[in-house]
Amino acid sequence: MPLLIRDYTWEETEKMMFITVPLKGVRANKVDLLSSEEFIKVSFPPYLFECLLHAPVDDQTSTAQIGNGAVVFKLKKQEPGMWYQLSKDEIVDKQLIKQKKEEAIQKNQERAEQERKDKAEKKRASEKYTVNEMMKIEDEDRMRINNIKESERQKATEDLERWKEEQREMAQEEKQRILEEKMAEEARKREEERKQRKKKGKNIFEETAEGVPRREVGKIEVKFTKRIFPTAARESQTPQEEEWLQKQADARKALEVEDSDLTEEEKNPLFMRDKANEFFKAGNFQAAVNAYTTALRYSPKMPSLYSNRAACHLKLRNFFKTIEDCSKAIDLLHPPVPQNAASRLKALVRKGTAFCQLELYVE
Repeated sequence: MPLLIRDYTWEETEKMMFITVPLKGVRANKVDLLSSEEFIKVSFPPYLFECLLHAPVDDQTSTAQIGNGAVVFKLKKQEPGMWYQLSKDEIVDKQLIKQKKEEAIQKNQERAEQERKDKAEKKRASEKYTVNEMMKIEDEDRMRINNIKESERQKATEDLERWKEEQREMAQEEKQRILEEKMAEEARKREEERKQRKKKGKNIFEETAEGVPRREVGKIEVKFTKRIFPTAARESQTPQEEEWLQKQADARKALEVEDSDLTEEEKNPLFMRDKANEFFKAGNFQAAVNAYTTALRYSPKMPSLYSNRAACHLKLRNFFKTIEDCSKAIDLLHPPVPQNAASRLKALVRKGTAFCQLELYVE
């Protein structure tokens, strides 16, 4: 049988009623509260406090605070006025208390169900808003890219037309130059013929035309050495370029050898992420770092991999690597929306912890 609490206190004003119930040394998380417009209950076995209020209160604006060894009810009266007593009568019918208790439970359940529905509706509205915002951002990006493409296309068209005009002008100038040279050559020939006629005193029609040697037509073949670097040969540094190319080839060969040792499952980033999570739970943080790194090789845009690897580096006291991975995860968690708030929170906390360990408190 529960022990009824008798040493409670209460005070009232025209609009408020204050009830203080001592907790008898019980922790706050062990206390069960139930309230309605006409009934309140505090239960922490084996103690029990029940009260059928003298008049109804506003259950929506009333509050109950647990702390400092007591529960304090702040109840707003529905109708202002002094009660001069807490409960309806000195002796309350148990059947009436049971009825009010059941009504309070029913009302609290209905309120909880309504709050759940309101929360679900709010969540749906938030998700809809997020989707609309994402679609809006994608539309803006698509429009921006299309504008850039159109601008580049117009620029290329203008450059092509300008080049064609330059070619036409150059061809016209070349044609004019050839015509002028030809006219000058003919004038020179006529002048030489005139001089020859004058010198020999012969008729131009009696002279025998001499063959004029023509320039032989030839073809020059030009070959260019294929270069990987876009610089001209006179500006290149061949030894440094060859060293760089050799390093690139060695890196690709090492990567191919390393990938050849992996199974098809180990090339799956989700499989490697789950495997890394198991290593982390087992306390093998270095193995978890290696597994997350392998997963990032095949999926470098997954923010959770960077954030989880940052947690491993934090355990290994690799604080600068922790900060670097957290920064990459935060960059990928863009735009900030309610759906990725928890992931952003983890990354920020780990990054802040690493700064604290490095005594960089301002950062």
